Amino acid sequence: MRMNRYTWLLVLTFTLFVHFASQAQDYFKDGGEPGKTYILMAHPTVKNIETMKFLIDNQILFIGEAEIVGIYYSFENYDYSQSVDFIQENELKNFHLQHLTGMLNTDNVYTENDFSNNFEILFDQTLGIFFFGGPDIQPVLYGEENQYAVVTDPYRHLFEVSLLFHLLGGTQNPDFVPLLEKNPKYFVTGFCLGMQTMNVATGGTMVQDIPSEVYGIDDPAEIVQLDKDKIHRNYWQEIFENDRLMTTNFHQLRLAEDGFFRNEVKWKSEVSPPVLSSHHQAVENLSDCWEVTAWSMDRKVIEGIRHRKYPHVFGVQFHPEVTALFQAGDSLMFSPSDQPKTYLDRIGSEGLKFHKKYWRFISKSIQ
Repeated sequence: MRMNRYTWLLVLTFTLFVHFASQAQDYFKDGGEPGKTYILMAHPTVKNIETMKFLIDNQILFIGEAEIVGIYYSFENYDYSQSVDFIQENELKNFHLQHLTGMLNTDNVYTENDFSNNFEILFDQTLGIFFFGGPDIQPVLYGEENQYAVVTDPYRHLFEVSLLFHLLGGTQNPDFVPLLEKNPKYFVTGFCLGMQTMNVATGGTMVQDIPSEVYGIDDPAEIVQLDKDKIHRNYWQEIFENDRLMTTNFHQLRLAEDGFFRNEVKWKSEVSPPVLSSHHQAVENLSDCWEVTAWSMDRKVIEGIRHRKYPHVFGVQFHPEVTALFQAGDSLMFSPSDQPKTYLDRIGSEGLKFHKKYWRFISKSIQ
């Protein structure tokens, strides 16, 4: 059957779109561009790209002339065509995407697998990588049965756990030589889930639910009666329906007295200003390759870790990347009796200094 001119145009347009979209997600296919430097970000959703762009544009994160490449597993539970469209529509010339394909399962995460060669290529071409927050890791990856974890994106976890294992090594396979042995100054950091994944990938385990396993309660009405520094997300939203209730909590940290935050980040106070917390799981058994840099105020929840061997590998359980910490935003409540405040108001001027110091340290670690 012959096609009329209009039909041919439709076919040609669709073909070009498919080709361009595919190329837009395969940036390193030809080895990147000579003379350029790159930083990786895992799970490059539109939200995470927007976050990175905000931090760079507002000179909170300094990366020099480096460009960002978002990497992800093609089986992840996210439609990355949204990220392709966002980058193209906003003409983000310094942001790129790279998808990876292959077979990952619980049997080959902690060994050489379909991704090993590509992981090494990415490592060789980049300065470091960011890992962001997200849903619970499947407990099978740290040798436990699922009691409290809500796993909604298992392939993302297989990918990110395996990538971090390849970067850092782990007790699951002690003979495996991690990629950072080639370049110990490589930068790796994670926020919330990102830090949890760093621990799991190196052989650690997780508290599957903080209120249940740490404090012995599971009723939201009881959880909200705890001291606020013991609450790591907002359980009031499970009691009342109110769109002005924030999903997060703010609590202080207990920092190591003579450690990372005091000596490296240069925060001289022993206690931090409030930080944004939004998690129900926590590090349980910490792999020996890590030192603790911060705890919750009662020391029951690990809030920060740093690698003992690789100086630019560290993570935090809280969320220093949330853009509302650095600009006026919506006024929200923690509880129905709370006064509405912005996130910026909740951390205050000292909190803003703390977060900016942390980002300056991150920037310095990349360079």
